[in-house]
Amino acid sequence: MAQPSLSIFPPQNKSCRLCVEDLRFLACGPYTFFLQKGECLGLSGKSGIGKTQMLRAITDLIPHTGKVLLDGVSSTAFPAPLWRSMVTMVPAESFWWYDIVGDHFSAEFGADSLQDKLAAVGFKEDVLNWQISRLSTGEKQRLALIRGLCNTPSVLLLDEPCSALDGYHTTLTEGLILNYLQHNNASVLWVSHDHEQLQRVADRELCVEKTGLIEKTVERRPVSVEE
Repeated sequence: MAQPSLSIFPPQNKSCRLCVEDLRFLACGPYTFFLQKGECLGLSGKSGIGKTQMLRAITDLIPHTGKVLLDGVSSTAFPAPLWRSMVTMVPAESFWWYDIVGDHFSAEFGADSLQDKLAAVGFKEDVLNWQISRLSTGEKQRLALIRGLCNTPSVLLLDEPCSALDGYHTTLTEGLILNYLQHNNASVLWVSHDHEQLQRVADRELCVEKTGLIEKTVERRPVSVEE
């Protein structure tokens, strides 16, 4: 059985978008790993091992030690709201503050871009007028993803973004995420229990253990992404 590695460093002469160094939280770690520009890194592991909490630590939502750097600059150099707009976490269970869907989307995002994203995951324009109370869990997941993308983050942290979706909407959602990654030179850290999904979307996969990470082999089966 493979033993966890304490450090997984980027290859030489490669552009590192997000670097996580000696990250520790809630008696887990240390974790050292990286994401390159334009890369999707999958995170797998047993339930309760700390995958979600790792994303929360990276976005400075729970106490932790270690360093997290975006393009070589430490997270501590940024105000928390700015950091979370650049390194954005989309949780499996999203939070909603207003009664109407559209009130969660600023006019600054641009109506055309927003409508394109909504259509890409199967929504019609009138969804912005829906009551939050009528949304299913899967609809909330897709809308929360779009809300996260509207800030154009450099790094997207996804916690089981398709766990409540059927096969059709999973395909649409995977396509939207990979399209965003490709066209924005962004990076994605994708938590999933679905091994087949990570084989479709991830360039690399790390298995999270309590004391480190195990790198797994990915046989990429690309998702069809429309230009």
